Amino acid sequence: MLEGSILQQLVQAHQNSKRPINLGVYYKNTLVALCHALEDFILESEDKPLMIAAFQRGKWYLEEAERYNDLAQKSLQVAIMAAPEAGFAEHPTSQKDNVALVSLKPDDPVAQEWHLMIISSTYTAMVLCQELSEADYGIEGRPHADLERKFYGFWTFEPDLVTETVKLAIAHIQSYNPDLAHTLTTQVEQILTQSISQPREDLSVVVSRVVEYLQNCQQDLHNSQPTAAYAYFQALDDNIVSNEMQALLRMAQIIDLTDVRNPMAATEVSAMAEAMGQLLDLPAWQVKRLRLGGLLYRLGLFSTVKIDNEKKSPVQQQVLQASESLPQASVLRIMPQLQAIATILTHQTEAWDGSGTPAGLAYDSIPLESRILRLVADFQQQVTNYSQAETVDNPLAQALSYCQNQAGETYDPKLVEALGLLVMGMQQGMSIQAYQPKIATGMWLLDSEQIGKNPTTSS
Repeated sequence: MLEGSILQQLVQAHQNSKRPINLGVYYKNTLVALCHALEDFILESEDKPLMIAAFQRGKWYLEEAERYNDLAQKSLQVAIMAAPEAGFAEHPTSQKDNVALVSLKPDDPVAQEWHLMIISSTYTAMVLCQELSEADYGIEGRPHADLERKFYGFWTFEPDLVTETVKLAIAHIQSYNPDLAHTLTTQVEQILTQSISQPREDLSVVVSRVVEYLQNCQQDLHNSQPTAAYAYFQALDDNIVSNEMQALLRMAQIIDLTDVRNPMAATEVSAMAEAMGQLLDLPAWQVKRLRLGGLLYRLGLFSTVKIDNEKKSPVQQQVLQASESLPQASVLRIMPQLQAIATILTHQTEAWDGSGTPAGLAYDSIPLESRILRLVADFQQQVTNYSQAETVDNPLAQALSYCQNQAGETYDPKLVEALGLLVMGMQQGMSIQAYQPKIATGMWLLDSEQIGKNPTTSS
C-alpha cells in the first residue's frame, strides 16, 4: 500500500481495532459495474448526497464525465481528484457550480487510487481501491488489456466507515484547495445532523441494483468467453460472483449494526447454526450452508421492494419466473447460486405444528436448515434479552427454558434436545467462536456445488 494514500491511512487507523479492514482484489470490469450501480442509485434518491471520487488520471474521468453531469444535478456537491490531462478541466461537467476538480500532483499516492464516496442522510456507500504496483503484478508485469487491471481494497455501505473516509479525503484536498475542503467539511456536518438510525427499504433497492449490474457484467463476460483464455475468464467470473455475495453480506451487516441492542445477531446465529450442524453430524457442505444462512438470516425477515419486470436483468427474470409463487422474503432470490439459501430463509418462520408462516408447513416438511435457524435465532435473541436484564442470573439456562417450553409447537423437539446438549457444553466451558466473516473474500462461502442444492426436509 502506498504510504500516505487514503486507503493506507484508513487501514492503518483500524489495524488494532475490533473491526480491521479486510481487503479484496477486484478487476476493473467488476469495479466499473459496482460504481455505476452505487452512482445510479443517486438518480432515484430524494436526498442530495455529497460525492468524492478519485479517478487516478483525467482520461478516466473524461470517460465518465457525461454520467457525472447527470449525477451532479442530483447531488449537493461533487469533488473529483485525478492527475490532470488534456480536456480534464475544460469538459462542460467540470464547469458546473457544484462540481470541483482537484488536480493531483504526479507523485501523489492518491493518483494511484480509485475511490467513490457517497454520503447523505439516508444513503452512504463507498468503493476504496488502489491499483496493484509493478511488484504486485509479479514477473508478468502490468497487463496490456485494460480489463485485466487489478485493484485491491474494499467497498461498503457502512455509514461510520464512509464518514471516516470522507474526512480523510477532505483532509487530503485541504493541501490543494482549502476553500473546497472548508465547503465539504461544512456540508458533511450538515448531513451528519440527520443520522441514519434504521436500515431503509432503499437499501434493498440499491443491493438489488448492485447484483443486477454485476449480473449484466457477467453476461457480457460470458458472451465474450470464446475469445478469452479460460483461466482469465474464470478469474473475472469469480470476481463478479464474489461481489454479488459481498453486496448481500454487507446489507446483512448494516441491519445488524443498526440493532444497537443486538448488533452481533447474525454472527452469533451463524456460529451457533454451524455448531448445531456439527453436533447433528451433518455433511460439511450442509454445515457451511447453515453458516451462510445464519449470516444472512435477517435478510429473510427484512421486507424488500419488488423489481419491476421491465427493470429485471435477463438472469433475474429467469430466476424469479421459476419461483414466482414464493413470497419475496429477501433479495437473495435474484442470485442463482443462493436459491437454496433463499428457500431456507423464506421458511425460517414456519412452526413445527404448522401454525407458522409463510406456507404453514409442519414437521419434517419444513426444511431442516430452516428449523435449525429458527431455533438458534430465537435462542440467541433470548440470551441477549436475558443478558441485558439485571435480574437474570443465568441467561443461557433461561433462554434454553424458553425454547424447551415451545418444543413440539414452535420448534422441532429433537432439535431442542440437541440445543440442550450444546448449551450444556457452553456452560461447561465450550467456546463457540463467533467472528465477523471476511466479506471482501466472500467466494469461499459459495465454493461447494452442494450449496445451491434444494434444502433437506429430514432431521
